[in-house]
Amino acid sequence: MITFEPQALDALTRRLHLATVRRMYPELIRQAEQETWPYGVLVERLLSEEVSHRAQTRIERFTAKAKFPFMATIEEFDFMARPSLKRQMLGRFLGLELVAENRSLILEGPPGTGKTHLCIAIGYKAIQNGYETLFTTAAALINDLVAAADGGRLADALKAYIEPDVLICDEVGYLGYGPGAADVLFQVVDQRYLKRRPILFTTNKSVKKWGKVLHDGELAQAILDRTLHHGEHIKLDGPSWRLKGKTNLDIAQDDRD
Repeated sequence: MITFEPQALDALTRRLHLATVRRMYPELIRQAEQETWPYGVLVERLLSEEVSHRAQTRIERFTAKAKFPFMATIEEFDFMARPSLKRQMLGRFLGLELVAENRSLILEGPPGTGKTHLCIAIGYKAIQNGYETLFTTAAALINDLVAAADGGRLADALKAYIEPDVLICDEVGYLGYGPGAADVLFQVVDQRYLKRRPILFTTNKSVKKWGKVLHDGELAQAILDRTLHHGEHIKLDGPSWRLKGKTNLDIAQDDRD
């Protein structure tokens, strides 16, 4: 007859850092005795609970580390409001191939068309698939790296934007950039390209105008060349979801395109 020693099992689970097994084994052992589970079923249930809890903890940790401005999922996106975009068009960005095949993406369109929502949804799906994601705006990234370059800290500062498996660079072209913008952005894109780590851009400017936006046509072309080598450029159109239901609005139009 096998005797059960709770204290010994408790000590072993602590030593092996099996916190979920330690928390759940009293309840599951009682259930196993009542329902006469085979030992294999009990062990499988305990280990499954441990694996599931660790996966959820990792997702929560990576999500906090990603610094999303808000949470969004692909299931929440209203594809009916964007008839030119089909979910199937994003399929290769929602699976393991996003990172495995360095599937970078540029989402272009006017404000309110869901570009940021989609990038966050893709980034969150990457986290669920086991990858680390970082969200930043183009302005924050450029300002951070230009300041680091001026202070002789560029190499260290670049690591924060190169090491994550997936980088989201939001709002290219929404704000003006000073000298050095193209140079630091190119270094991020180039090093991520060499390490086969994808980058997701959103922009309200035509990619043809990125040279003007970044004050350097040649570097802008180099950035696009590396981003789109294994990636895609998708345009979104239609009215802003923020203005849905609004009428008689007199909104000044700029030369976004």
